Amino acid sequence: MNNNQELINFLNECTCSFTTIQKVTDILSTNNFTKLELNSKWNIKPNNNYFTTLSDSSIIAFKIPSNPKKMNIIISHSDTPSLKLKPNGIYETNNITQFNIMPYGGIINYSWLDHPLSLAGKITIEKNNQIKEKIIDTKKPEMIIPSVAIHLQTDANTNLNLNSENHLQPIIDINIKNMNIQKFLNEPNLLDYELYAYSAFTPITIGTKNDILISPRIDNITSVYASLKAFLKTTGNAITVFASFNHEEIGSLTKEGADSTFFKDTIKRLCSSLNIDYYSLISNSIMLSSDNTHASHPNYKEYNDLTGNISLGKGLAITFDKGTTTDLLLTSKWQKALSKNNIKYQYYTSRNDISGGSTISNIITKHLSIPCIEIGIGELAMHSSVEMCSIKDINYLFKAMQIFYLLT
Repeated sequence: MNNNQELINFLNECTCSFTTIQKVTDILSTNNFTKLELNSKWNIKPNNNYFTTLSDSSIIAFKIPSNPKKMNIIISHSDTPSLKLKPNGIYETNNITQFNIMPYGGIINYSWLDHPLSLAGKITIEKNNQIKEKIIDTKKPEMIIPSVAIHLQTDANTNLNLNSENHLQPIIDINIKNMNIQKFLNEPNLLDYELYAYSAFTPITIGTKNDILISPRIDNITSVYASLKAFLKTTGNAITVFASFNHEEIGSLTKEGADSTFFKDTIKRLCSSLNIDYYSLISNSIMLSSDNTHASHPNYKEYNDLTGNISLGKGLAITFDKGTTTDLLLTSKWQKALSKNNIKYQYYTSRNDISGGSTISNIITKHLSIPCIEIGIGELAMHSSVEMCSIKDINYLFKAMQIFYLLT
């Protein structure tokens, strides 16, 4: 996985949950995976590869061996913090045309200022008296949220209190009358949309060894990328499963989110088609949940834990925090395999007085009692429009995932 340009291209193309799953679907199809439609009967056979999607924004893929008795599962999430366009989302102020947005996920407000933004998502159009869905990405800078001058807000460097309703509305044009979303997208048959403004920053690597990645959507597209690559390159005796779910950033409480029946229903249908016992398969299965965590920040040492801090470039992170789903026995087996293969890992724990965020592992295990390990990579500026991590850690993550898929 030492191709940095491949990773950068992936981050560039995965601009929202829809484009991410579209990209993953294209890669799976190129690698001879068969798509299973949710509204059709499944005919799954051993020694074949399959995937299924829900709402074009969540995906579950699996490789079936000749005599499956267990599953090795890696899960991640496909959505990222961004700015979601509201319905009737174009308006005018003082001859300036703007989008009316709502924050999607826990964004860092100020990081979206003075920053070129693009637009991606899904629309519905009417064609030949039928309603069709279409995934779009403008793929070029379309808008900006300008900050206010220091002359007007003299306390901006000491008290930048941004109101998301008043201060985060992007500018898309000037001197344009009667602009609407149909005209903006050049889609005269547009019916409705689910669109997100995303950072148009092109990912780059910096440092003397080009091993520092500066990019939008590091959280959590790096997990999607590493787990997909490991999934494609690894074949073991277990059913290997790759899954990525939408709406983690807003709680997963949707039909395509982790807190739905999508994953459980898929496994049940798989078992039914293969004529194997669902409960036996679940009891023999293991899971890895990959979502990024916080690296130790050199300028904010006051946020460090006494011992459980993550250093960039020193290996992937294993989360043993309060409320973690990380299973002790499973982790010990995996750690032994990691050490044998010289794969570096670290432990992450947050300070007792700081909540470090959450992920989908405890949501999935609410529906399926499967031993799990919570992992990811450490990063800086999480949930900013542009984030930072180590290329080395992504490579450690990829290799560690390959080993997990082969655990017995």
